[in-house]
Amino acid sequence: MTSLDWLLMGLALFFIIAYGVYKNRKDTTINEYLLAGKSLPWYHVGLSVMATQASAITFLSAPGQGFTDGMGFVQFYFGLPFAMVVLSITFIPIFHRLRVYTAYEYLENRFDTKVRVFTAVLFLIQRGLSTGISIYAPSIILSTIFGWDIAWTNVIMGGIVLTYSVIGGTKAISYTHIQQMIFVTAAMIFAGYLVVNLLPADIGLVDAVKVAGKAGRVNIMDLKFNPQERYNLWSGLLGGFFLQLSYFGTDQSQVGRYLTAKSIKQSRIGLLMNGLIKIPMQFGILLIGVLVFVFYQFNSSPVFFNTVETDKLVNSEYAAEYRLLEDRHAALGKQKEVEIRKLHEAIQSEKQPEIEISQSTIQSLDKQSKELKKEVSGLIKKNNPTGDSNDVNYIFLRFILDHLPHGFIGLLIAIIFSASMGSVASAYSSLAATSLVDVVRKTTNKEISSDLELKYSKYLTIFWGLFCILIASFTHKLGSSMIELVNILGSWFYGIILGIFLVAFYTKSIGSKAIFWGAIISQILVIAIWKYELVAFLWLNPIGVGLVFAFSWSIQKLTITSK
Repeated sequence: MTSLDWLLMGLALFFIIAYGVYKNRKDTTINEYLLAGKSLPWYHVGLSVMATQASAITFLSAPGQGFTDGMGFVQFYFGLPFAMVVLSITFIPIFHRLRVYTAYEYLENRFDTKVRVFTAVLFLIQRGLSTGISIYAPSIILSTIFGWDIAWTNVIMGGIVLTYSVIGGTKAISYTHIQQMIFVTAAMIFAGYLVVNLLPADIGLVDAVKVAGKAGRVNIMDLKFNPQERYNLWSGLLGGFFLQLSYFGTDQSQVGRYLTAKSIKQSRIGLLMNGLIKIPMQFGILLIGVLVFVFYQFNSSPVFFNTVETDKLVNSEYAAEYRLLEDRHAALGKQKEVEIRKLHEAIQSEKQPEIEISQSTIQSLDKQSKELKKEVSGLIKKNNPTGDSNDVNYIFLRFILDHLPHGFIGLLIAIIFSASMGSVASAYSSLAATSLVDVVRKTTNKEISSDLELKYSKYLTIFWGLFCILIASFTHKLGSSMIELVNILGSWFYGIILGIFLVAFYTKSIGSKAIFWGAIISQILVIAIWKYELVAFLWLNPIGVGLVFAFSWSIQKLTITSK
């Protein structure tokens, strides 16, 4: 990065953070600190909801996902619009009518304190783990640029967000979200334009998409019903629906966003806005990754995109083996470029036999490249057992640093930083709010003054910030795409939490004892189903809901019968 990159990055970050803190410098009550005084309009709510979900994971890992596996991940969001409609009809009116700080307050009214605290603890575990991954995402940038140890970059990134979250509260977070979404949208559109502009002169956007399609990267929809397949139409519509319904309806990091709205109507419009925009937005981000894939078919690419680890290999006892793998990768790259040219010409002339031959050859070469990458990953593990041997999360960052114009590099990295800050700040706020309102208040016998509660909120924000930074330090050992990992973690818990709420809403005959034990049994079974890989992770969400209903109903019936 040049001096211009550093200057623009610093100015952008300073403006976003300072503006958010300035807008909320007068918070004096717990209502203002956690709910922004219920004063925000629908567009604040909509953009804040989107920014909370669209962390640096989205802008680093999703293009890498598109590069590696194609457009199939977009099916994950197919259930989102339906979930937004259900939430607008059911969840939002209930939460607003009860004037709650957190979603879990309702459960005490319906069941008892034990169920409320248990559900809140499930959320705290899930959100704390996921936020650690969200901190790790921008830390990758600092680690890659400077070659710093990832543990220190986690401390820096987590600490910056913690500072303005403690000072500014929820309104500050919301105002920074607006800046982030405006900048992110503009920057990603421009980044997509630049990727297309870097392709050969005779390859336009349509040509690039056609080439990517023949290389197996434009797999937008899979109609086959296969519960062990990660992404298809059915897992997106059904599994994705239940995951999104739970995420936006019971996860305090999202509920806390739309509880800040002036009215039920404003909350509804904000959520529906998110449902309409999110799929096109995610489609565009994945498409950028696909276009980067096409770019590297015409240009040389690294055999492994995580330069921090490859630099260590170059200076290790495995340097000779790594150099051989690099040479083999370079040879494959030249073959790919020749075949891609043939494919493009065959597509232009509409010669189907030639298209099929080139397509088969390209897919074979792509398979060989993936095998080479596995060999490099193996060397990284030998050389550095604690290193990150999965480079999906580094692909787009490496492309930015190597090929985009200076000035824009610094600006784009600042925007990715700020996106992560928005998501992490929302998580810090929701973790603190849930801890205070659903755990501290319900487990202490003495009255706590408003001033003391405000202090507790800030102390709890600090506690969760430190916890999430600690979790971030272990994320690299999990060796997976961050965008998948965060949703796998969510799927462990979301079905159970959603099941508890749906039972509360729609099955009045089930009592607190039945739902409490039914949820515990269901949670154990969901983790076991995931552990033994019986279904793909998205299906854990509807399964979790079904198990909670089945076990709580059965326990209720047995309790009544035994009496």
